[in-house]
Amino acid sequence: MEVGFDGESLDIGDVRRVAVDRASCSVTPEALSRAAESRRMFEDIARQNIPIYGVTTGYGEMIYMLVDVSKEVELQTNLVRSHSAGVGPLFGEEESRAILAARLNALAKGHSAVRPQVLERLALYLNRGITPAIPEIGSLGASGDLAPLSHIASTVIGEGYVLRDGRPVETATVLREHGIVPLELRFKEGLALINGTSAMTGLGSLVVCRALDQVRQAEIVSALIIETLRGSTSPFLPEGHEIARPHPGQIDSAANLRTLMGGSGLTVDHRDLRRQVQQGRRDGVEVQRTDTYLQKAYSLRAVPQILGAVRDTLAHAGDKLRIELNSANDNPLFFPGQEVFHGANFHGQPIAFAMDFVTIALTQLGVLSERQTNRLLNRHLSYGLPEFLVSGDPGLNSGFAGAQYPATALVAENRTIGPASTQSVPSNGDNQDVVSMGLIGARNARRVLGNNDRILAVEFLAAAQAVDVSGRHDGLSPAGRAAYDAVRALVPTLDRDRFMSDDIETVASALSQGHFLEAVRHGGVELR
Repeated sequence: MEVGFDGESLDIGDVRRVAVDRASCSVTPEALSRAAESRRMFEDIARQNIPIYGVTTGYGEMIYMLVDVSKEVELQTNLVRSHSAGVGPLFGEEESRAILAARLNALAKGHSAVRPQVLERLALYLNRGITPAIPEIGSLGASGDLAPLSHIASTVIGEGYVLRDGRPVETATVLREHGIVPLELRFKEGLALINGTSAMTGLGSLVVCRALDQVRQAEIVSALIIETLRGSTSPFLPEGHEIARPHPGQIDSAANLRTLMGGSGLTVDHRDLRRQVQQGRRDGVEVQRTDTYLQKAYSLRAVPQILGAVRDTLAHAGDKLRIELNSANDNPLFFPGQEVFHGANFHGQPIAFAMDFVTIALTQLGVLSERQTNRLLNRHLSYGLPEFLVSGDPGLNSGFAGAQYPATALVAENRTIGPASTQSVPSNGDNQDVVSMGLIGARNARRVLGNNDRILAVEFLAAAQAVDVSGRHDGLSPAGRAAYDAVRALVPTLDRDRFMSDDIETVASALSQGHFLEAVRHGGVELR
């Protein structure tokens, strides 16, 4: 189904559909009409040669320089050229498309006073697969994402580079092949294209969508481990969450765990555990040891509380991203019948904070995963499983001992990725003296997300190996069996030591694509 850009109703899921699934898109007639009327009234004001920032003045600290209207095109073009100064690796094609989609919707709101042709050109790029080559480094996150968005604007005027098979190709060549004539930027259009939060917002939208899938996959492997270790279902009963502590994410995580373990022949309920303890009690002994654990460790029992909090964090970030996607976030802004609004909606602080919060939450997801893996590998904690899940000849074989190291190292690495939103460094002659670093925050969250795929990959491999060495295949729930089979379709059982790196990377790649989420869905299990 086509995605309509109207400046008011775009969701992070729509961004993903356009960026990843390549859904066709268009600018709604209402948005085009609104843009045309806004542009007409704005030009009436601009041609009076009155002071308007970035229209008849210089930029940033040079706002004190007045520029005559006769320099309209040159002023806008020079801005784009001078700020196309990003460096470092290029965003991937899906990420660049997400950034482009976010910028299109912000301009479609109608307060940026760009011509409808500009909106239609960005939509044409998305539909034709013309993707600007955008370097990752260079944004301070206030005055928006100037450098990354300039690399989009440079393609609009036929300069810079676009991506072809992941490599940069001169824009002019590609536009000629498509029969597209570059646009000439008029009053404010260069400024409107580059002065906004769309890089951090577009990338952040993809990160949060993918992070939600990662949470669900973390729930899948958690359930598989709880089953294999014959854990209790008591910590996931609805009343403990829906009545006692009704955080929405916690409720959803607990519900998913109940669904995932539904039909298991391995899990036990609290009454069975209590009965085991009572049967083993010796009369007349006031204090005695029992082999039954009424409660298991936090990494097995507190999954809804931990992953539920991650869910709530992602929901908060999603709300902030949704607001920003549908906001006019450049400067100045035009409102019919009102004074031109000279403000700072380009400042990325709301998104910077949200993405830092996502980074923190995803770091804890990785911590939980690694601790669950450790519980499987440590013979003192695994409730009877062999050390490091060695299937035979421990000591001669090391099993998963080495595979745990990258997971532990990545947890440590995630913890070194601190908040970006507190790292303000003044720039632009101290005009931009408090900045958000929001795009760095989004990139940080993306980095932790990728690290977690490898941490979870080790856990999925260990969980499947635990099923094998325990021989508990037949008791698995339908979802548990689907998850186990999905691992084994990619990687065989570890019956003796072998080269492990490829196994981990194979499963990590599958996780990044939502493979295990799809596996349980195909098994008839739908998760929240």
